[in-house]
Amino acid sequence: MQYTQLGRAGLRVSRLCLGTMNFGSGTSKEESFKIMDAALDAGINFFDTANNYGFLTGDLGITETIMGEWFAQGGGRRRRVVLSTKVHEDMGDTDDGPNTKPGLSIYKIRRHFEQSLKRLQTDHIEIYYMHHIDRNVQPEEAMSAFENLYDRGLIDYIGTSNFPAWQIARYLNYSESKKSLGIVVEQDRYNLMARLPELELLPACGTLGVGFVAWGPLNGGLLAAPSKDSNRRPKEVSPEVKKQLDDFAKLCDDAGIVQQDMALAWMLADERVTAPIIGVRTLEHFNQTLKVLDVNLTEDIMKRLDEIFPGHGGEAPEAYAW
Repeated sequence: MQYTQLGRAGLRVSRLCLGTMNFGSGTSKEESFKIMDAALDAGINFFDTANNYGFLTGDLGITETIMGEWFAQGGGRRRRVVLSTKVHEDMGDTDDGPNTKPGLSIYKIRRHFEQSLKRLQTDHIEIYYMHHIDRNVQPEEAMSAFENLYDRGLIDYIGTSNFPAWQIARYLNYSESKKSLGIVVEQDRYNLMARLPELELLPACGTLGVGFVAWGPLNGGLLAAPSKDSNRRPKEVSPEVKKQLDDFAKLCDDAGIVQQDMALAWMLADERVTAPIIGVRTLEHFNQTLKVLDVNLTEDIMKRLDEIFPGHGGEAPEAYAW
């Protein structure tokens, strides 16, 4: 397994991050256990979840619960995992009253963190993410809640998810004024068909020493070949997107590389990306995904991928000549 450093933090994580959103929804507890065991055996130490996972089937928190039961089996499982979870979303807890709505108040962070610990059957979290921005909350409030957890030894690092670059900079500015480590990782949507982060987010993370974890690396399955047991591709896409997908499929066929491996290998070739999240549903799917670590893309293939899925023309301009 390949490993990399998480931004300017001293933590080293695997180049593949195991996504658990399907656990308890499309994946049974038994199959989830097998996948997590296989991930550890393969050297993957980076597991990603969120307190509201299970929302796909209306069972909020079930994913953390399944992971907690897996940790409880012992065998060094918890000690070997760099665990990340998230807070912000509505957990449907009537005891929260009006504060059940999505947000990042001190009140909500404290209460929802306590519940995450119980479900995960652990006494600390390595990476605690703000799942989304809360524009009604100032950095001083959210960060004070996270720093309180850090000071008490309950979390190791603070992360953001789905934040714009300027908000990450704003939060880091607050942390610098307090002489604290602050944000060390951002998690955002990024893939061959969604390259917007290349304009500002990736350059900002690189400059500020913030790691970057990519969710949706297969763009909801569009960048993976449809299988007999999965209807990944919608029945209708625009003619432009259909041509892109057809050209991509041909490139993969000509190179003898599976489509999902091509998409993931493209991301692994980018040193700005700490890790893509692999959201597998079955043990078989997990084992197939591991094969990407043996895929090396030539310069010609990388160039062709840019032609099929053009980016936004480099980084956003910092100034214009009038």
